[in-house]
Amino acid sequence: MLDGPTAVEIAADVRAGRRTAREVVAASLERIATVDPHLNAFTVVLGAQALADAEAIDARPAADRGLLAGVPVAVKAEDDVAGQVTTYGGRGNSSPAAADSEVVRRLRAAGAIVVGLTAMPEFGQFPFTESAAHGATHNPWAPHRSTGGSSGGSAAAVASGCVPVAVGGDGGGSIRIPSSCCGLVGLKPSRGRVSLAPHPALWGTLGTVGALTRTVADSALVYDVIRGTTPVDRWHLAEPAEAFTDAITSASARPRRIGWLTSPALGPVRVDRQVVGAVERTAARLADAGHDVVPLEGRWPDVQAAFVPQFFAAIRECVGLVEHPERLELRTRHTAALGGWARGPVVEKAVALGVAAREAFQARFEGYDAVLTPTLACLPPELGQLDGAGSIRALLRSTPMIAFTTLANVTGLPALSVPAGLSSEGLPIGVQLCGVSDDEGPLLAIGASLGL
Repeated sequence: MLDGPTAVEIAADVRAGRRTAREVVAASLERIATVDPHLNAFTVVLGAQALADAEAIDARPAADRGLLAGVPVAVKAEDDVAGQVTTYGGRGNSSPAAADSEVVRRLRAAGAIVVGLTAMPEFGQFPFTESAAHGATHNPWAPHRSTGGSSGGSAAAVASGCVPVAVGGDGGGSIRIPSSCCGLVGLKPSRGRVSLAPHPALWGTLGTVGALTRTVADSALVYDVIRGTTPVDRWHLAEPAEAFTDAITSASARPRRIGWLTSPALGPVRVDRQVVGAVERTAARLADAGHDVVPLEGRWPDVQAAFVPQFFAAIRECVGLVEHPERLELRTRHTAALGGWARGPVVEKAVALGVAAREAFQARFEGYDAVLTPTLACLPPELGQLDGAGSIRALLRSTPMIAFTTLANVTGLPALSVPAGLSSEGLPIGVQLCGVSDDEGPLLAIGASLGL
């Protein structure tokens, strides 16, 4: 994959006048034109507008160009970008958004340049970026493999070097899963850390908005820009103890206590031996970096009773909000119909189970700063996972992809996927660091200690 400049490097150069934002954005657009016909990561490319926005950044005094001065950013198709249709990966909407989402607004205010919108499965309901509206997104590491999902277009855009940063969303692993499949850093922030405005929530209690990057330093910088909520948001967290960019510095990155395990919840999922090996090697690397690393007994908690009702309720709600529900995929309408039982007391019970799961997780891992697990139980799968599959078969095929990720969504705790090497086939493998508190800083500091 292309080792282009990082967001940290680009912003520093543009602020210092070593390069212009227009030069950076022009290079990004050229890269998109070269590689995206083979990847299908973008659904919209904002060429002329992006160049004009870059020129506006260059016209500012150097001190006012922002923390992300001139950094090209791609935005997942579920986040509002003014003047563009928010498609959610399908054909259900046709009216352009009147204004940017709060996250996009904050990125622009910090000097970032939106260069395009990225592909996703319809409503992000499956961890495979394949849709009737836009086709399949190909993994830059192996074109016949999936990028995962649902932020798969964002992952492909970053992994292929089109942009150093892309916006994603995570309702069941949708930032971490494609980050694992594409060799990226993907942080699912704590519930209430990043604004979901103009919406009060995303997928009930499950969803968050965040970023995919190539480095931990880029993630820390981006989250320092986008963190914080608005009165519209349903959840609000206090500011973190320190800025995330400070949390990853050597002065602040003290040794941490990290537990690790590789056994999923009871059920049909079996973890690929190469994934297990990647977790074991990462545990050894963390120990070499000075952390207190402890192998743990037992299995990963089973939170599907809390997750599944909220998932079905969320998809049913999404279908009810679009302008043209008749244009949605048959599989999507089937999922919504299957979720007719997930209402009222059933969803309330699922939310209560999520609260209990959080308390149980924190009690079980009290005294640890993080828990290391696989991100996925499998290697990046072949493309075509949704071909000919109805809703039930697609959900069953999703199980190895989400076996370790949904806990962070149910509990609202942060989780970070980081690259952990390649399989024997040359495919990326990610490992997950799950937080025990709402502070993302320790996870980023641990990731930085791995040299990522």
